[in-house]
Amino acid sequence: MALLARLEELSRERPDRVLRLRGQLQLAAGPLEPYELLIFRGFSSSTTHPTDFDPDQPLLPEGAVIETAELLQAPLNPASEQLLAGPVSPEVFLESGGWD
Repeated sequence: MALLARLEELSRERPDRVLRLRGQLQLAAGPLEPYELLIFRGFSSSTTHPTDFDPDQPLLPEGAVIETAELLQAPLNPASEQLLAGPVSPEVFLESGGWD
């Protein structure tokens, strides 16, 4: 959770960047499912699973594991996405220099 909070904080300083986090989610006894989050201007949003509206609730559900991160040019254009870095470990983006 500290990882996500720090990445959100850093993203506020870079409105021209979107960070996409990818991993897997284990729900109950079911199979592993792909899990994806986007971080933009200090906010996170899951693109693969519903999330609570309550900001006091953790965005990463129990059983979620973040494996990789990709830095994208903002604003996102699904027709011509601009990948700037990655996929790499999310920890690469814990320092502001990783967002350049």
